[in-house]
Amino acid sequence: MTVTEETAPASHYDRIGGASSVKAAVDLFYGRVLADPELAGYFTTVDMVGQRRHLTLMLTVVLGGPNEYAGRGLAEAHQPLNIPAEHYVKVGEHLTATLTELGVPADILAHVQTVLGEVQDQVVASGNRPGV
Repeated sequence: MTVTEETAPASHYDRIGGASSVKAAVDLFYGRVLADPELAGYFTTVDMVGQRRHLTLMLTVVLGGPNEYAGRGLAEAHQPLNIPAEHYVKVGEHLTATLTELGVPADILAHVQTVLGEVQDQVVASGNRPGV
């Protein structure tokens, strides 16, 4: 008689290759964002080493990896920037394009897009939301 051990399904984080893959995605993503003239201005005074580290930790959590993020919440970090909805959408498009370029499976892309939709109100300035 053979006893098999049930294992939990692999997280999205593990499926895409873990820490090194998330870091590569963040580096490619910020390359795109910083090259976008509509978005680059948000980062002129930002410590990009720290910014990349924060996004790496946050994306790790979104993908089901270890939660080691101890930074500010999304609203606290973004509301003072008065970000309009159209800029939020562009950032999401850059993230989706980055993950697609890196070969991230469609179900994981869909999960990331769902999370982007769920947190939009925390990032977009309240006076810049459609219908508000």
